[in-house]
Amino acid sequence: MSATILLDGESLTRADVYAISLGARVELAPAALVRVERAAAFLAERVRREEPIYGVTTGFGSNADKLLGARRARDDLPGGNPEPREASLLEELQNNLIITHAVCVGEPFPADVVRAMLGLRINTLLRGHSGIRPSTLQALADMLNAGIVPVVPRMGSVGASGDLAPLSHLAIVLLGGGEAFYQGERLRGAEALARAGLQPVRLSFKEGLALNNGTTQMLACGALVLARIERLLEVAELAAAMTLEAFAGRSGAFEEDVHALRPHPGQLASARGLRRLMQGSRLVDIPYHLVPRFRTWLPESWQEPADQAHRFDICWDYVPPSQRHGRENFYKRFLPFKGGKKHQPQDAYSLRCMPQVHGAVRDAYAQACRVIDIELNAVTDNPLVFPDRAHARHIEDQVISAGHFHGMPLALAMAYLKAAIPVLASISERRINKLVDPATNDGLPAFLIGNEDATDSGFMIIQYTAAALVNDLATRAHPASVYSVPTSANAEDHVSMGANEARHALDMSADLARVLALEIYTAAQALDYRQEMLNAARTLARRGDVDAFIAKISNPPAADSAVYARFRSEVAELMRQLAEAPAFTPSAAVAKALATVRGEIAFMDRDRAMDGEVARICAMVEEGRFSS
Repeated sequence: MSATILLDGESLTRADVYAISLGARVELAPAALVRVERAAAFLAERVRREEPIYGVTTGFGSNADKLLGARRARDDLPGGNPEPREASLLEELQNNLIITHAVCVGEPFPADVVRAMLGLRINTLLRGHSGIRPSTLQALADMLNAGIVPVVPRMGSVGASGDLAPLSHLAIVLLGGGEAFYQGERLRGAEALARAGLQPVRLSFKEGLALNNGTTQMLACGALVLARIERLLEVAELAAAMTLEAFAGRSGAFEEDVHALRPHPGQLASARGLRRLMQGSRLVDIPYHLVPRFRTWLPESWQEPADQAHRFDICWDYVPPSQRHGRENFYKRFLPFKGGKKHQPQDAYSLRCMPQVHGAVRDAYAQACRVIDIELNAVTDNPLVFPDRAHARHIEDQVISAGHFHGMPLALAMAYLKAAIPVLASISERRINKLVDPATNDGLPAFLIGNEDATDSGFMIIQYTAAALVNDLATRAHPASVYSVPTSANAEDHVSMGANEARHALDMSADLARVLALEIYTAAQALDYRQEMLNAARTLARRGDVDAFIAKISNPPAADSAVYARFRSEVAELMRQLAEAPAFTPSAAVAKALATVRGEIAFMDRDRAMDGEVARICAMVEEGRFSS
């Protein structure tokens, strides 16, 4: 990306973080660097006065009660080094903090997460309360802009004191240590810097602590998962609209005045989105009696040459007068034919309750956004430096040990999001199941395949895969933040585990995308069947041949029975309504999505290998092909 993001410690947005993750360059705001310089100069002056400052002239964590001496006691040990050293004890303290804390394990985070971490760390330090020098911050920005991506293994942070271990993997490359990716190669940190024309940095007072003490890993993962969830909420509602149209479902449950009675913000937004997506549909709210049921194709199914391309037959069941007692008013409104749609005024929960379920996930997302947006421009290291405090009497009034590194605000927001992700995946899987099950799919073929020779499985196993993904998501939704494991000899006796929460959420969002992709894949097949079956019935009705249409009634009365004349007139009325109906087509939004699928994946009229198609539909969702 060619964009450049100006970092000032005050105005960073999630969109900026996303841009940085994809390769945008960063610049440091001059006014922010003035603040940074003031804090660094203040700290240097207090060090010159030999004032005790945590993490600067004392040890860290459980070593906080140990003051640094003027010389190294270890040099007096047998085998010690009597020669003067270039680095002071204060510099050695900061260097050792980084090199001993870079101990994460596991596969490295992808480049987008690491770039986001670098941008976020620079931004928080620009607030001017950390004591880092402008030159060190500029070196960090130069490393990011040069395309150096430190190797940061995924596991090792407990979320307080911040993300110490992963942030040390970021900083160690700045010192010439560790490993980094550069121009497609994994190199030693010093080699990566050299190839980019950069020099290693020597840390000064508190700079190691400023670089590795904060919520940056969990914040980077959180910001990126929100960017993905924002897209997937749109995809979920598009997939839901496709499925609802494939069912020829009912739209009353999404009306505006209905949701005004329970105005949760996410629910209102979801219902509004579904109404927009279904606008102009000729498939929703079709009278029950117009919708035919799938019947397996036979050579005699269609008599006209123009119909021979159909991959199905259609039929209705007739409800004779003797079976209408007590339901006379119903049959004044609807004709006595049972096709695919059940005679009931409401759809299943996975269709009818989409605004309530999707909306609750939207609300979880909104809460996470609120927390993340605050954290983007927050100071999260320790201690905090206040060089301009007018009322300060002692160093403790200007260098204050607090707890902003504690990740619990982020941890709980991510735990909430983690709980929401399998909910959205689960309702999607239930819709897939309804589409493939002939007992629930309102007249579509079993497993969405003709199966004339009983050899085809169709979309059967797509639902298995979705079910496996949902189960896996559910098992990962357990909140990590409820289980604190104390660290640092109990000096850090309550930690957030927020890094695990955010990492889980980011990983889980990828599987949510796969479930939604499988629903789109399945709904596209069902939509094609539904449209073709309805429009075949309409075409047949418009020919005006009552006898040809009666052939589509599975249980016609005998021609010499007392009810036959009434039956024939009711068939003629069914034909009239079908003939006068406009072509049965989905909304423009759903038609566009269907065309996108069909542009790369053809309708499946008999079994074929599906692995490549599944991979392709998942890639299409990740590529944003179904986002507005």
